Amino acid sequence: MTEELTDKKEVVIKEITQDEWKEMDKVIAAYIERPGSLIPVLQQCQEICGYLPAEVQRRIAEGLDISPSLVYGVVSFYSFFTMKPRGKYNIRVCLGTACFVKRGEEIYNRLKKELGIEEGEVTPDMKFSIEAVRCIGCCGLAPAMMVGEDTYGLLEPASASDVLKKHY
Repeated sequence: MTEELTDKKEVVIKEITQDEWKEMDKVIAAYIERPGSLIPVLQQCQEICGYLPAEVQRRIAEGLDISPSLVYGVVSFYSFFTMKPRGKYNIRVCLGTACFVKRGEEIYNRLKKELGIEEGEVTPDMKFSIEAVRCIGCCGLAPAMMVGEDTYGLLEPASASDVLKKHY
């Protein structure tokens, strides 16, 4: 029996540029003599290239002279680090209790459908990624979501779609 390949989504991989590698090497060099510097190095490297794939983690481990498994352990433990590329605009839809009971899940599903992506995926143009989160700290504005660093509340499914239009 042959498997249908047409139903499989193509995974978007963002290539790391030479300039990004150089910038990350500068960050590593700035922290090499400072004990306990792994988290700031990871944060700055993720800002540079948008995510922390295995090859970036290995480069950081080598540069700081620490175990690659230690780097991986920190990256996989903290939710603000990602090993998958995120879009220019990462959408976080709150599905905490207050948002959930006020149609947060409906908003989340509508945006996934509009963008044609699932949790943790990125649009082919690298513009949007989406994730469900448990709380963004504005329960009084439920249902709420964030697009990048901007917070939007008191949403309806249609108004959530309008928010995306501001970022096209």
